[in-house]
Amino acid sequence: MEPADSNKARVTQFLDDLSHGRVESAIAAYATDGDVETMGETLISGVTDFPGIPDAIRGILQVFPDGITFTIKSMVAEGDKVAVEASSLGEHVSGKTYSNDYHFLFEFRDGKLLHLREYMDTERVTEVLCNGMRPPYSLDD
Repeated sequence: MEPADSNKARVTQFLDDLSHGRVESAIAAYATDGDVETMGETLISGVTDFPGIPDAIRGILQVFPDGITFTIKSMVAEGDKVAVEASSLGEHVSGKTYSNDYHFLFEFRDGKLLHLREYMDTERVTEVLCNGMRPPYSLDD
């Protein structure tokens, strides 16, 4: 199997693990120097290095007691990178339905997830996941 095809299979498995609450499998997909970057200016935006990834994954799944499902719409792979269009659907602990559309960029090294960049509708994140709260800003920023 070509590296790009192997990496597409890894992405499919990773999103399936998240969709089925297989936390340890999702964590194991990462390189020990891996990270995830959530884009935007929300309360959950920023870079999480590997030591924080287990708590981040558990935290995501805890706020969706019935789970959150990720559906892949399309994937393109070249070398160690896989670009994914996906959507999600789940009921948040607040009782609100959370759905979002994503562009994920996965980068692998030696079969392990090195960098995951997540782009999504940040207004949906703020509305449901952050209960309408936004980071504080000053006019001097």
